Amino acid sequence: MAPPPGIDKRLEVSRLGRRSFLMGAAAVGAVGVTGCSLAPEEGAIEGGDLLDRLRSSGTVKVGVAGEQPFGYIDSDGKATGEAPAIARVIFKRLGIPNIKPIPTQFGALIPGLKALQFDVVSAGMYIIPVRCEQVLFSDPDYLMLDSFIVRKGNPHGIKSYEDIAKKGLKLASGTAYAEIGYAEAAGVKNILVLPDPVAGRDAVAQGRVDAFAGTNVTVKGVVKGNSRVEATKAFQPVVDGKPAYGAGGFAFRPSEKNFRDAFNEELHKLKKSGELLRIVRPFGFTEDEMTDLTVEKLCPPASGGSAS
Repeated sequence: MAPPPGIDKRLEVSRLGRRSFLMGAAAVGAVGVTGCSLAPEEGAIEGGDLLDRLRSSGTVKVGVAGEQPFGYIDSDGKATGEAPAIARVIFKRLGIPNIKPIPTQFGALIPGLKALQFDVVSAGMYIIPVRCEQVLFSDPDYLMLDSFIVRKGNPHGIKSYEDIAKKGLKLASGTAYAEIGYAEAAGVKNILVLPDPVAGRDAVAQGRVDAFAGTNVTVKGVVKGNSRVEATKAFQPVVDGKPAYGAGGFAFRPSEKNFRDAFNEELHKLKKSGELLRIVRPFGFTEDEMTDLTVEKLCPPASGGSAS
């Protein structure tokens, strides 16, 4: 995810990670140039016939970035996590029985989608304005709050980014995590960037940092069974007086509005029936992460992310 509104967009293109965004030439090169000339014109929003073609082939290729619990490859080589689990159900109902995972770095997901390396991004990608300018998003399938990993008993009484700033504490977060932007907006000066939440948990347990910031579901999962650390109560980050929503969804090429709209229709059915929660619950998601937010709420009206 990019830094929230009010934070310099330059941070967005300088970091890699699940919630970061990379559209530079290096990222495009990382996924190869084969097929790039076949990609639709930049910014073009069309109906598209990809859904019909995928029904004929019976297989959809999904881009997966490899982060639990959002989307990753299991030991059997199958795509799993909340996003692939949702994708498997929806695509089957759309007449596409098979999904083929294409693992890549998170920063290469949007370039890979645009270069036709896969058909849809299935990685729990945060829906933010800078991405809405590049792809069509589905409505979000989850809304995530933040939480901190702290030492057992939370000796510093940390409840928010403002607490860390006021007390001059040392915070860690993951590479390109949106939480870095939230912390900087709150005035946190001492931030250590670590590769993943496991490294963050260990850094807190060893006393190298006072807290690690991440999404609530991720934090709860990584501290489970560890006697030296705990998760704080989930909270809504606020930047410039406004909530910084951590809402994730699926990304489609701008030329494939018909595909996105058909996906959205099935997603809404899952939400209405309660089946969506049953699908994602095994990955640590609860009723608290379910949302009725729409892509129109999260994307600027002029961007391609609108579902209208």
